[in-house]
Amino acid sequence: MTTTTPPAPAGSTPALSKASGTDNRRGPLLAVVLAAQFMAPLDVFIVNVAAPTIRTELHASGAGLQLVIAGYTITYAVLLITGARLGERVGHRRVYLGGLAVFTAASLACGLAQSTGELIAFRLLQGAGSAILIPQVLSLIQRNFTGEARVKALGAYSAVLATGAAAGQVLGGILVSADLFGTGWRPVFLVNVPVGLVLLVAAVRVLPRDEVGRRAERAAGRARGLDLPGLVLLGAAVSLFTVPLVLGQEADWPLWSWLSMAAAVVLFALFRAYESRLARRGGAPLIAPRVLRTPGIGLAVFRIVAVMAVNAGFLFALTLHVQSGLGYSPLRAGLTFAPTAAAFGLVGLVWRRWPQALQRTLIPGGFALTAVSTAAVGLLLRDGGDGGPWLYVAFVGVGGGLSLGFGPTLTRALAGVRAEDAADASGLLSTVTQLGQLTGVAAFGAFFLNRLESQGAPGAYSSGNALLVCFYALASVAALGAVSGLVRMRR
Repeated sequence: MTTTTPPAPAGSTPALSKASGTDNRRGPLLAVVLAAQFMAPLDVFIVNVAAPTIRTELHASGAGLQLVIAGYTITYAVLLITGARLGERVGHRRVYLGGLAVFTAASLACGLAQSTGELIAFRLLQGAGSAILIPQVLSLIQRNFTGEARVKALGAYSAVLATGAAAGQVLGGILVSADLFGTGWRPVFLVNVPVGLVLLVAAVRVLPRDEVGRRAERAAGRARGLDLPGLVLLGAAVSLFTVPLVLGQEADWPLWSWLSMAAAVVLFALFRAYESRLARRGGAPLIAPRVLRTPGIGLAVFRIVAVMAVNAGFLFALTLHVQSGLGYSPLRAGLTFAPTAAAFGLVGLVWRRWPQALQRTLIPGGFALTAVSTAAVGLLLRDGGDGGPWLYVAFVGVGGGLSLGFGPTLTRALAGVRAEDAADASGLLSTVTQLGQLTGVAAFGAFFLNRLESQGAPGAYSSGNALLVCFYALASVAALGAVSGLVRMRR
């Protein structure tokens, strides 16, 4: 794998680097887009800790509660590619602002919801806002940062992406335990409102307005069209894949869930065939074929899925164990994940400064560290105890290892993406990231729960044993990532 700083993609438009005084705008621009990026994964996980309180106060059924938690994720995953293409057609700044406004308004509506049905509907809308907003983050980074500045920006992006998941658990625990003004679970949604309003004001000031080159790019995007048949095929395929993943465990994996996922595989194949045929005819496919042909992109997709699946599965199974098995309060359960989040964020910011001789080993080494650390967490908690001080060392190893698996992979994969393909690449990688998280929660969450059920009598010891087997499975996936890390990305 190459170890040099990724070059600017061909055809890039380093608008900020050419304007006087724009170095001072880079920091605020990056802060604004990454703050929005942080909110998206945070809102996937922040509701987990509040779920028991929501169920009690709204008298939600099991299926209703599952849709409250999963509704956001479903629309988020389904509409990401659409959000990316909208940014290309309408303008990334404008779509960023529109998506942020929808997300903020939907968060307010969620916090004021009076019934389970209302909360589900507003969570679906909140996910749609995120899907419009989030693809613009990578596109804005790709278009406004070049060279070493882009490497640093992508390092910060990597740190923010997965720390948002762990931070969601921590913040959810704090807000639910605080029970501000007797509002119970509502602050987990209302906290987005002031943050969203501040970001809207800041984004209007710091996001670059359209320039002549950007107008030409968007004109080309409009000429390409939205590829509506492709959107329908991909949206249907992702829906058929995600819905059973998020609802299957609750329903004990009925036949419809397996049929749905099988149909998704068929539709993904039809989507690929349709897109290839459209490209051969000179049309405008939803994802430019040259993005999929970018050297190393397929390997990067596998690694990103592996990192996100392990990260999400680790957080989900451990949350179930500490809250149900060990009886931790929401606050203590949330704070349990702080070392993992801190390690992921810190390593994501500093890995590029490490000696050049180490750069080649970062990805396989990161996955290997994740495998060892995840297995160690399972071993330390297997007897139903608190794991002692070594548990926190293992937590740091999990966070640091996942960061090394993700950050260099993303940075090097995007190094070969052309500026005009930023929207397609952003939508693809954002969707892959989300599907990896969904797969991790569904597969390893189900594995943990099934193993726990087979233990017979519930309790900390049984939960610890189920967690150990689940974490061995997670470690195996990380080990596969380590093997993939030994393969060089072609340049």
